This record gives sequence, structure tokens and C-alpha cells, in this order.
Amino acid sequence: MKKKIEIKNLGISYGKKDIINNLNLDIYQNEVLAIIGPANSGKSSLLKCLNRMTDFNNEVSIKGDILLDGVSIYEDEDSTFLRRRIGMVSPLPVGLPMTIKENVTYAPRMAGCKDQAELDFILEDCLKKAALWDEVKDRLNTLATKLSGGQQQRLTIARALSHHPEVLCLDEFSIAIDPVTTMKIEAVLHELKEHMTIVMVTNVINQAKRLGDRTAMMLHGEILDLDTNTNLFSGVIKDERTKNYIEGLFG
Repeated sequence: MKKKIEIKNLGISYGKKDIINNLNLDIYQNEVLAIIGPANSGKSSLLKCLNRMTDFNNEVSIKGDILLDGVSIYEDEDSTFLRRRIGMVSPLPVGLPMTIKENVTYAPRMAGCKDQAELDFILEDCLKKAALWDEVKDRLNTLATKLSGGQQQRLTIARALSHHPEVLCLDEFSIAIDPVTTMKIEAVLHELKEHMTIVMVTNVINQAKRLGDRTAMMLHGEILDLDTNTNLFSGVIKDERTKNYIEGLFG
């Protein structure tokens, strides 16, 4: 399988506190990689590193390298284009203080798209993929901040999809979404895998089972286990702590 992302000897520190130390991980083209593990294991920090969201925090120091299609993501000082290629959806919904329509079309417009028909297509396509179109199609000019928490989170997914990312990072995307809508989005993610690589952090073991091609178990900034879902969830486990976490003995 083609390597989409190569993480080499990655170290992440916040001030004097080491979060991740010497982590190595390959992520393949068109796979869904699920990352599980208890809180404070470094999962979200790893995702933020992938599209250099860590650049915004002066207390963060990074060691090692991350390659996207064989090229270091740090090669270009301007990370704007990188964030178009690697989209990020955070666990907390953040609707921009503008209309629903403007939220979804913001990135394409900033990238220079002025064709209204194309913008309208992007708007409907992304909202449908985020399982939100039917709920908002008659109020696209409403302020996004008036949407419910779950709707705002789905809006952030639509916004992330609007610039056709090659990699989509999802950090606990289902935390503010009801189970029915979560299942709708999961069905969409199965389809999106044909066109992009998906890296998702989840504390819901069954979600990792349903969606992942492979699953990585993280604890204290270290990957304890990494294998296909077929192996990992059938008992082919290297570290006893992974087995205990999957069985709910700690979390």
C-alpha cells in the first residue's frame, strides 16, 4: 500500500512536559486509521501536528519529521496550503460568525473560486456528506451560530470537506452528535475513504471497530499496538494494556 503520511521520530512537548516521544507511524493512502486510548495519551496532539495546528501555540516544540507524499510538511514555511490538503475537525463545534452558506463556501472563495454555480454545488455536496443538508437547506442564510451543537459540529465537517482534502482528521467527531446522525456520518466516511485518507481519534471502541481498517492504541504518547482491525479485535494483541483498555478495565 502507498504511504500517504510518514511520521518519523516525532516528539511533541508543551513547555517542559513531553507529550509524545520518538513516535514512528505510517498512514496509508485511502485507509481509515482509528486511534484509541485514554485521555491525555497524546492522540489529539498527534492530529494537530499533522496539519501544523501546533504552529499557533508558542509553548509547543516539535522534533522529528512528518512526510506527506514523501515531502516534509515543514518544507514550506506557509502552512496554509497544507491545511487545504489535510482537513481537521475538532471535537468542539466552531461555527464561524457568518451564515451557514458562507461557512461552507468560505475556503473555496478564499482559494479564488468565484463561479456561483460551482459554489452552490460545493455547498450542497458538502452539507449532504455531513448529513446536514436536509436540516438546513431552507435556511442557508441563517447564522451558523444559531445551529445546535451537533449541527455546528456537522457544519465543521462540511467546511473541512469544502476544499477537497486528501487527508481528513477527525478528533472525537461524534462527541456532540446524537447516535442516529453519527451513524449517518459513519456511512459517509465509508464512501469518503475511496477519495481520501481518514485519521480518526475516538474513545468509542465500537466506532473504531466499525470504521477503522487499522487501529492504533496510544498510551502516554506511545503506540502500544497497531494492527488491522481483523487482528486487533480478534485478540492478536502485543501489549496487555491494549487488551485491558478494549475490555474496559481502564480508560
